[in-house]
Amino acid sequence: MSIDIVLRGLGRYVPEKTLTNAALEKIVDTSDEWIFTRTGIRVRHIASEEQNTSDLAVEAARQALANANMEAEELTHIVVGTFTPDAMVPSCACVVEEKLGIKGRAVYDIAAACSGFLYALENARAILALHPEARVLVIGAETVTRRINFEDRTTCVLFGDGAGAAVLTRDGEGPKVLDVKLSSDGSLGRLLTVNGGGSCSSYSRPGEPIREDYFVQMEGREIFKHAVRSMTGVCNEILEDNGRTRHDIDVLIPHQANWRIIDAVGRKFDVPPEKVYSNVDRYGNTSAASIPLALSEAVDNDFVKDGDLVLLTSFGGGFTWASALLQF
Repeated sequence: MSIDIVLRGLGRYVPEKTLTNAALEKIVDTSDEWIFTRTGIRVRHIASEEQNTSDLAVEAARQALANANMEAEELTHIVVGTFTPDAMVPSCACVVEEKLGIKGRAVYDIAAACSGFLYALENARAILALHPEARVLVIGAETVTRRINFEDRTTCVLFGDGAGAAVLTRDGEGPKVLDVKLSSDGSLGRLLTVNGGGSCSSYSRPGEPIREDYFVQMEGREIFKHAVRSMTGVCNEILEDNGRTRHDIDVLIPHQANWRIIDAVGRKFDVPPEKVYSNVDRYGNTSAASIPLALSEAVDNDFVKDGDLVLLTSFGGGFTWASALLQF
């Protein structure tokens, strides 16, 4: 795309409540050593009973707007990437709009699991290509722990809750979104699912126990292979499309699924460890919030600096995967 898409502001939010590996030892048959050596995670943030996905999203949105020196009233569009909305209807984007105190905007959710933010980012680029005057709020927000079975030690140790947001325009100062590339393979969707509550899996009736298919179910080993292969592949594609090579990359921010995947992507892509940003030890896998949360944090702590070429990449259920190239 030849037009400039400007990333005017970034924001993030995680709930105050935390769940450490030591606390998980009291809930399920696991240990801090087992969790950390396999995932790199030490702690994750958990939404309180009073918090929904929209609450996390609004906090991140307000920070992004403040960072962009903009008011909510200036927004024209809100796009939320999430697979854990407050409800099936209304959309999380509609709830966010109401909580920001505005109405009449074009708002909608995108369901691409952990790739949700980058899918939403590409939607923002399309909106801005058609409407140069638009001000688009893009959010990745999840309360994944609401869909976790805390009797399943293979999944309950991995996920946390959080939100990240960005404001995009055609004008103003800020990093440029050079390109976004999306891909998918629906034939592999069975390897990572949350079927319960969908039309293919009827709701539990009053008095019936909640079934396992209401929670995240995954084939970890198969997902690992596909995640590493897909993320490195889409990164190579976006660099080739933009006349760049891996040696041009100053910072790589992969989806924060677990440390083994992050490390494998960096190694296979031949990016030095000091150029790979990770915060998975402090947040766990926050799904669609993972990329914007990490990007916002990396900018704030000067891991990303002016002039840097930043490569983002994600992988999620569906399967979906994506990459984005940013020039700071």
